[in-house]
Formats: sequence, C-alpha cells, structure tokens
Amino acid sequence: MLPVTEREKMLAGGMYDPLDPELVATRARARDLCQQLNATREAQDTERRGILRELFARGGDSVWMQPPFYCDYGSNIELGERVFFNFNCIVLDVCRVRIGDFTLFGPAVQIYTPLHPFDAAQRRREEFGKPIDIGSDVWVGGGAIILAGVRIGSRAVIGAGSVVTRDVPEGVFAAGNPCRAIREITE
Repeated sequence: MLPVTEREKMLAGGMYDPLDPELVATRARARDLCQQLNATREAQDTERRGILRELFARGGDSVWMQPPFYCDYGSNIELGERVFFNFNCIVLDVCRVRIGDFTLFGPAVQIYTPLHPFDAAQRRREEFGKPIDIGSDVWVGGGAIILAGVRIGSRAVIGAGSVVTRDVPEGVFAAGNPCRAIREITE
C-alpha cells in the first residue's frame, strides 16, 4: 500500500509537505515537551522522566538527559537502554532515528534526518529525509554532526567536531570532516 498522508510519506523517506497541519501540530507538541523538559531543574527527576516517556517513541524510561535538548517530533526517536545526551543536543527526526543501548552523545551533538531538494521551486513546498541508525556502545564526541541516511556501527567512537556523511563500521575510531575511519579500536 502506498503512503497517503504527509506523515506516512515523511516516514517512508518520500517527498512530503512539512506545512501539513498534522505535521505542524505534531512538531508543536514535541517543541512544547522540549520546552517543558528544558525548564526543569536537576531535582525534578520525576517530572523529567514523565516528559521523556511522553516525548520519545521508545527509551524514555532509561535515557539520561542533560537539558537543553531539541527535536522535531520525538515520536520518531527510538532509544535503547541508558542512552546519554549531554547538554544542547539536537535530533531532527523527520525519519526514524534508532540509537542502541549505552550510547553516549557529547555536548552539542546534532543528528539530522531531513534533506531538501536542489530545485528551488520544489524546495519551497517539499522536503524528504533518510533514517539514521546508531549502534550500541557508541560514543559521539561533542559538536559532531550526523547526517541523513548514516549508519554508525556498535562500539564505534566518533571524534569531537566530526561531520559524519557516510556509514561508519563497528569497532572503529572515526573522525574528521568528512568523518572517516582512522583505526580499529583494540585492547
């Protein structure tokens, strides 16, 4: 069956209208939840946990979060056990973002699933995206940017400030702009 709603088109990676009323309302909900999260104090563990459960598709029960945090939808983010986001992380989740267990994100890490057409006229009315998969036990250094369609293998380490434009194999240290595997991680 072909996608019919703009949301279904978006999640399938097809061209969709980001100004569709359902999508606008869903983004507003996520931004309100992020604003509530970002306004909490350290001692408000119960309030934070409730917001995180409501925000994420999966993983809100065990995610460790240092606000501020920002996302587009939240409902397209699937977290494994004990994922950690340091201060000022951004996840633009127009497509699914799947993150494995015990993965750590340094401050100001940015994860972007959206893409835009090169044609200016089309770009005015449509966009698309590609999902991102990040394995378990990954450490992403501060300020790294992970672009649409990328897969990062389990146990990889991404150097601070890297721009991840293509897949990273498991068990390697990768860094740079564009990010590339530097060496295997060994004992």
